[in-house]
Amino acid sequence: MTRLSGILGLTALTSAALLSQKPLVSTPDSEIITSQSSTPLPLVVWHGLGDNYKADGLRSVGDLANAVNPGTHTYYVRLDSDPSSDRTATFLGNLTEQVEKVCHDLSTHPVLSRSPAINAIGFSQGGQFLRAYIERCNNPPVNTLITFGSQHNGISEFQNCGESDWVCQAWDGYLKRNTWSNFVQSRLVPAQYFRDPEDMDGYLENSNFLANVNNERESKNATYRDNLKRLGKFVMYMFSEDTTVVPKESAWFAEYNKTSEEVTWLKDREIYSEDWLGLKWLDEKGRLEFRVAEGGHMQLSEELLKDMFRRYLGANATSSDGV
Repeated sequence: MTRLSGILGLTALTSAALLSQKPLVSTPDSEIITSQSSTPLPLVVWHGLGDNYKADGLRSVGDLANAVNPGTHTYYVRLDSDPSSDRTATFLGNLTEQVEKVCHDLSTHPVLSRSPAINAIGFSQGGQFLRAYIERCNNPPVNTLITFGSQHNGISEFQNCGESDWVCQAWDGYLKRNTWSNFVQSRLVPAQYFRDPEDMDGYLENSNFLANVNNERESKNATYRDNLKRLGKFVMYMFSEDTTVVPKESAWFAEYNKTSEEVTWLKDREIYSEDWLGLKWLDEKGRLEFRVAEGGHMQLSEELLKDMFRRYLGANATSSDGV
C-alpha cells in the first residue's frame, strides 16, 4: 500500500506545531446546488500546517482526483503566492483575516466563481478552515466537504518542537505561556483553535476563531447553521492512530476529558442536541458521515483517496453508509 504522508508535504512543523455529484433534492430550508452535467464540480483543497500550496505531494492529490474523475479542476488554497510565505502563514497569521482572503479569492476566481458549486477537501487544520469558509461566506457554495484529521473541536495540547525546527522553537514558549493573550490569538494559528475543556471560561472569552465558528458563545450566528445545512454531504475522517492531534477525536467533533480520559461523542454534546451548527439536521438527512482512516496523522493510502474520490466527488458518485 502506497503511503502519502510524505507526498502531502507534511514536515516536522506539522507534528511539532500542534502545539457524480448525484443531483440532490432541494428542501425548502436548505437549497443544494449541484452539477447537472457529466463533469465533476471543481475541487478546492486547503492544506495543513507546515505545507504549502505548491508542494509536489499536494499537487499529486489533485492529479489523482483528475485521474479518478476526469475533468476535475483543482484549486489549491494559498495565502501568499510565494510558497515559503504560504507555509509560514500556516503557523503565523490571523485566521479571521485569512478566511476573509480565501472568501475573496474563491468568489473572484475565473473558474470557481462561475461554477454552480464546488467540492472541498481539507487536510488537518485546513478542514476547519474550509468549514469556516462555508459558514462565513460560502460563495461559491460547497456541495461536499471532506476533512481529514481536522481539529473541529480544537486541540487541548501543543506538541513539542523538533530539534531543528527553529521557527517553531522561536514561538513555542511564548505560545504556551500566553495562549489567551490578544497578541497570540491574533498571530499564532494553532492557538486560535486551542480548546481546553478544563478552561472553558478562558476559551469562550478569548478564542479568536474556534469558539466563534463552533457557535459556542451565548449569542449564536444563525447564518453559520444555515450555510452548513446547504451541504449535500459532510464527511469527516479520523485517523485511528493519530498522536499528532490531541485529542484525535476532535476530527469527529468529539470532546476528550484529560482527567477522566472519557470521550463525549458529538451526538451526546449540546452542539449537536441544540443544533448550533446544523450538524444534527445534516445527520438526520443522511448527509453527515463519520469515517476512519487507518494509521497515524495524514498517513493516507492511495487506495483510500481513490475510494474517496469515487464515492463522494465523481459526477455520478453514490452516497456511503459511513462508519
